[in-house]
Amino acid sequence: MKIHCIARATLLCGLIALAGALHAQEISPAEKILFLSNHLGTVVRPQALRYTYVRQDKDGPGFSDQVVLDVTGKNADGSAAVSSRFLSGERAVALPPLDNAQGNPALLGFLERDISEMKRMTGGSTSYFRKRIRIALAEAASVEAVKLSYGGRQVEGKRIAIQPYLHDPMQDKMPKYAAKRYVFILSDDIPGSLYQLRSTVPDDGRQGAVLIEETMTLAGAKDSS
Repeated sequence: MKIHCIARATLLCGLIALAGALHAQEISPAEKILFLSNHLGTVVRPQALRYTYVRQDKDGPGFSDQVVLDVTGKNADGSAAVSSRFLSGERAVALPPLDNAQGNPALLGFLERDISEMKRMTGGSTSYFRKRIRIALAEAASVEAVKLSYGGRQVEGKRIAIQPYLHDPMQDKMPKYAAKRYVFILSDDIPGSLYQLRSTVPDDGRQGAVLIEETMTLAGAKDSS
């Protein structure tokens, strides 16, 4: 099934929904890192950022694909002009070009694809899944310092983990996804700040096994000619 095109208004509304009602409540550390940081401030010149995207599915077909962000220019305020190619063919998610981006569009692209898949597989609403992710980031996210390897060197980063449906009052309607986990790894020492985003649905019948796992990882950055 072809993923729908995400128009500019929908993209921005999704960002606001995921970040929560920022003026109505205290902003959590996880929300600050994911939605209120200038991720693209770490890209100092025009570059193409390439992410590998892998899906593993115990009961269905997996795939391997790419996400490419073309950062074509920097603005005086630290924001950037960027266009995105998020997956390919029937899986493609159409993200609009942005002239003044600060957040990394690949982050929201991953979450919007994930939410669309949750709707397709469970019949639930996209607004409900966005709300559960927002609540988890605001109230129950773990944030810890980590070290990661990029470009042949060790860099400092942050690891954020949430389980939006673990205590969901509606989880009995989708028990397969009750323990679904999202892990975000970011670092100010890599281009685009976002190193990896992973969602995992564990297999309750086998210790340590997974039913579905989708992982997007920064593979490298190349200067634009």
